[in-house]
Amino acid sequence: MDPLQAIASATQIVSSMVGAVSALEQASRNISEAPKRIRVLEDFVSDLENLTRRIKQKHAHKIHSPQLERQFSSLSGMIERLHLNLAKARRIVSKNKAKNLAKVVWSSMVGDPLSKLIQLIRDDLNWWLELQRLTENVERVIESTAENVPFLLKVNAEQGYPVSKKCHYVRKLLEQEESHQVILIVGLSGIGKSCLARSVAADPPGRFVHGAVELRFGQWCSRAACKGSRDEYHKRLGKRLGRFLVQIGFMKKAKNEVSGDLEDLCCLLQTALVGKSILILLEDVWEQDIVERFTKLYDNDCKYLVTTRNEAVFEITEAEKVEICKEDIKEISREILLYHSLLTNEELPYVAETLLDRCGHHPLTVAVIGKALRNETRVEKWEKAISDLSTYATCAPGPVSYVNEKESENNTLTIFGSFEFSLEAMPENSQKFFIVLASISWAEPVPEACLEALWSVLGQESLFSLVVCKLVEGSLLIKMDAHMLYHVHDMVSLYLEKKTDDAIRTLLLESTQASVASISPWLFIFGKENVRIVAEEKIKFLLTVSQKSMAEAAVSLETIAHALMASKSISEFEASRKSFSIILCPRVTELICTGSKVIIFAAAKAITVIFTNDVYCEYAPFFENTGALDNLIRVLEDSDSPSTTAIISSIVAKLAEHGSSITVSKVLPSIPLNQLGELLTPNAVEWHESIFTTLMSLTTAGKSEAVERMIASGIDKKLVMLLENGSEVAQHHAIVILKTFCELGGLLDQQGSLKSGTLNLLPWHARLSLEGYFVSDRKILLSPKPQIFEDILNKIIKGDDKQLVDAMQDLINYVEKASEPRILDMILQSSMIERLALLLQPAFAECNRARSESAFLLMKLACAGGEPIIRKFLELDITHDLVKMMQCSSGELQDVAYTTLHQIVFGKGGTLVLNRLLQTKLIEKLIHSLDSKSHKTKEVCMLFLVDLSEVGTKSCIERMLALHVVEKLVNVEKLGGIFTGTLTKFLKGLDMCKNLSAAERQVMKQQVVRKVRSVIKGHKLEASLIASIEAAASEGSRGASSSKPRKW
Repeated sequence: MDPLQAIASATQIVSSMVGAVSALEQASRNISEAPKRIRVLEDFVSDLENLTRRIKQKHAHKIHSPQLERQFSSLSGMIERLHLNLAKARRIVSKNKAKNLAKVVWSSMVGDPLSKLIQLIRDDLNWWLELQRLTENVERVIESTAENVPFLLKVNAEQGYPVSKKCHYVRKLLEQEESHQVILIVGLSGIGKSCLARSVAADPPGRFVHGAVELRFGQWCSRAACKGSRDEYHKRLGKRLGRFLVQIGFMKKAKNEVSGDLEDLCCLLQTALVGKSILILLEDVWEQDIVERFTKLYDNDCKYLVTTRNEAVFEITEAEKVEICKEDIKEISREILLYHSLLTNEELPYVAETLLDRCGHHPLTVAVIGKALRNETRVEKWEKAISDLSTYATCAPGPVSYVNEKESENNTLTIFGSFEFSLEAMPENSQKFFIVLASISWAEPVPEACLEALWSVLGQESLFSLVVCKLVEGSLLIKMDAHMLYHVHDMVSLYLEKKTDDAIRTLLLESTQASVASISPWLFIFGKENVRIVAEEKIKFLLTVSQKSMAEAAVSLETIAHALMASKSISEFEASRKSFSIILCPRVTELICTGSKVIIFAAAKAITVIFTNDVYCEYAPFFENTGALDNLIRVLEDSDSPSTTAIISSIVAKLAEHGSSITVSKVLPSIPLNQLGELLTPNAVEWHESIFTTLMSLTTAGKSEAVERMIASGIDKKLVMLLENGSEVAQHHAIVILKTFCELGGLLDQQGSLKSGTLNLLPWHARLSLEGYFVSDRKILLSPKPQIFEDILNKIIKGDDKQLVDAMQDLINYVEKASEPRILDMILQSSMIERLALLLQPAFAECNRARSESAFLLMKLACAGGEPIIRKFLELDITHDLVKMMQCSSGELQDVAYTTLHQIVFGKGGTLVLNRLLQTKLIEKLIHSLDSKSHKTKEVCMLFLVDLSEVGTKSCIERMLALHVVEKLVNVEKLGGIFTGTLTKFLKGLDMCKNLSAAERQVMKQQVVRKVRSVIKGHKLEASLIASIEAAASEGSRGASSSKPRKW
C-alpha cells in the first residue's frame, strides 16, 4: 500500500465514523445505549490511529512530499480532537442516574452538552472528508488540463559557463517583437558561442510558450564534407531535420529511418511548427541555406539562435548579429577559471590575472588550463604555466577567426597552445593516445569499444580507463556517461585535423600486422574519409589468401564482428554490415577453402553477423561449387569444441535452408546432432541461440527427414528437458521447435495422434501450445446445421440478456471447429463476426458480461480459424475496438481485451495484425497509455508491448524504440509492485523474437540498456535496475560473436 492508498483507507474509516456518530446521536436520547456507541467510535479512532502510524513507518521516505505531509498532519490533528471529545462524551454518560435526571432538567434550560459534542465530532469528520474530496477534485481538474498541454521543450545549459551581460542582451532581443527572426552569434572559435546560446535557451523568454530546442549540424552537414555531392548533402540535412521533428514530438519514426526527399521533410517541418512558439537553437551551421529553410516557414512565432564558424553564414543579411568580443569574455573568464581549477577566490594565486591575460580570457583556453592546474595553489606552478603556454602558442597552429582579425591576432594561437600545454602535463601514453584520436571522424559520438581498440595498439589494455580519464579531465575528450560514448569539442576536432596523417602512420602504416588487423575494421566504420580508404585497403589485403600468416586474417574477421556489434542503432548496424558485406562476401569462400581451422572459425563468426537470408540465398551456390561447404563440414566433423560445433552448424544449416537439394543431402548427415543435444542443457545458455537457429534451419531444409534424424538423436527429449528446467527464453524456443516437429509429423504415433506420454511431460503453457495436435478421433466431423446456426445468431441481437449469453455459449461449439473448411466457410459467409464485433461497442452492450463473452468468442475464433478470420477482423477494425477496450474503466474488460489481442498476435495471421497496428498508429496509442493514471491500463498496455517485443517485426520494434517505449517503461518500473521487472520482460521478449537475427537482437538490447542508463541516472533504483537489465541483456548473448577478438 502506498501513501496515497493509505489516505484512501483513512477516508473509508472516517466515512464509517460519520455513520457511527449518527448512531450516537440517536443513543443520546437513550442514555443506556450511549456508552456502546461511544465504544464503537473509540474503536474507529484506534483503527485510524494504527493505520496512520503503520503507514508513516512503512513510507517514511515518501513523507517529504508536501501534499502527503499536510494530509497526515490534518489526520493526526483530527485524531487528537476526537480523543478529547470522546473522553468528554464518556464522562457525561457515565454519571449516576440522579445526576442524569438533573442533566435532563439542566439540558432543557441550556441545551444538551452531549449533543453539542456529537455535533463537534460530526463537523470535524465532515470537514476532513470534504477537504480530501476537494483536493481530489482539484487534482482531477489540473490533470485534465495538463493532459492537453504539450511538453515544454528544454535545452540544458553548459556547466561552468556563467551568465554574462551578453546573455541578458540576447534575451532582451528575443523579447522584442520588432527584432529579427534570426539572431546570429559570432566570434572566435571556442570563444563560447555555443555556451552562450545554450545559456539563453536553457531559460528562454516567456513568449516561447513551447520552450526551446537545440539542433546541431556540424561540418559533417556541409557541402564541403560531402565533396560537393548535392544528393549526399541533402541526405545528411534530411537526417538532421528528421531528428528535429522527432525532438519536438511531431514525427515518431527514428531519425535514421527518414524517407523521402528533402523538400518533403521541409513540408513536414512547416506543418510541425504551425502555431508553435519555440526558441530554436541551430548549432554550428555551415551552410546558409539551412537557416533560410527555417526562416521561410510561416504561421509560427518561432525565433532562431544560430551559431556558426562559416563566413558564408555570417553574411546572412536578415539576421541580428551578436558578436562575442574580448570585453564579454573578460567579464566571465575568472569564474570559468575558478570552476575548472576547483579553487576558491581566496586560494587563487595572484598571478591568475596574468594567466588570464595570456589566455586572452578565451573560455575554452581558460577551461583547459584551469583543469591542468586543478587544485594547484603554488605560485611557481602557475608562473611556469604562463611561460609554457607562451612557448606552445608560438609553435601551435591557430584557428581561423571569422570576425575582427585585428583584435584576435594575439589570442588565436593560445587556443591550440593550451591543448599542447594540457597534453604536456599528462603522461606520455595519454599524449600518444590523444594523437591517434585524429583518425576518428567526430561527426557523431563514438562508442567506448572503438577507443579501447585504438588504445590496444599503443599500450596495455588495463590502463585504458586511466588514460581516457586523463583526457576527459583535461577537456580534450568529453564522455557521455549514460551511453558509454565519447565526443570532442569542435576546436579539439579542428586541432586534430593536423594530426590525421600522424595517426594513420601510427595505427595503420607503422604498426604490426596483428595491430593493423585489430584496428582496421573499427577505423573503417568510425574513421575519417581518408582513414577509411586506408583501412579498407588493409582489410582487403589481410583477407587475401596469399598471406603467409593467416592469424592476422582471423583477427581481422573477429574484429569485424566485434565492431559491428558496437553499433549504436539498428540502422547504423545495417549500414556498416552492408559495407563489410561488399568486402567479405567475394572473399569468404576463398578464405574457407584455405583449410585453416583458425580462419574457418573466424570466418564463421563473421558470417553469423554479416550474412542475411538474402546473402545466404545468393552465395549458397558458391559455397557448394568452390568446396567451401565441404571444408566447413570437415571442420565440423573434427571439432570437439562446443563453440566451433554450435557456430559452424548454424552456418551450414543456413546454407542448406537456402541452397539446393544437393546441399541439403550433404548437410543433413553431417550435423553432429548428438553433440548439439549435449549442449541443449539448462546450463549451456551461451550456445542455445546458435543451436535453435540450426534446428529451425534444418527442419525448413530437410522437412520430415530432418525431424526424424533429430528425434533419433534424442533432440526432442532435450527440448522437453528445457521445458521443465530451462529459462523462459529457452522454453519459448523449445516450444517453437516442438510445434514444428508436430506439424511435420515428428511426434505423431502410428494412429496419427500426439504421443500422450510426451504431451504429459510438458508444462502447462507448452501443453496449451501443443494440445491442438492431439486429436482423439479424426473421423468424427461436426455436422453443421445452418438453420440452427442462424437461429443462434438472431438471438445475439434480438434476444434479452439471458438469451444473449445462452446464444454465445451455443456458438462455442461452432467456433472451436472453425479450423474445418466447411464450418469456416459457414462462419465467414454469415454475419456472426459482424454481430460479435458490434457487441464490443459500449452502445450495443450495456452488460459487461456480453462484451466479455464477445471478446472471448473472437479470441477462440481467431485461434481456430487463422488467417481468413484475421482478415475479416481487420475489415471490421476489431483490433482497434480491442485496444480501446484495454483502456476502458472496467478491469475485467481490460483483462479480456488484452488476452484476446495476446492470442491473436501470437496465432496464425498475427503478422497481419502487427502491420495494421503500425499503419493505424495504434502502437503510438498503446505507448502513450503507459502515462495513464489508471494502474490497470498501464498494466495491460505494458503486457501487450512486451508481447510485441517478442512477436514484432524489426520495423515494429524500431518504431517502438523511436516512440520512447524504453523511457516510458522505466517510469512504469519505478512504480514497483506488479510493474517490477517490466524491462527485464521486454529484453526477454527481444531474446525470443524470431524476426531478428542474433546480431540485430544484440544491438537492440544494447540500445535498450543505454536508454535505461540515461533515464534512470540519479534515481534510487539506478543500481538495482541497471544490474537486472544488464543480466537480462547478457542472457543468451554469452558466446555470441560480440565477444572481443582473440589474440592468435
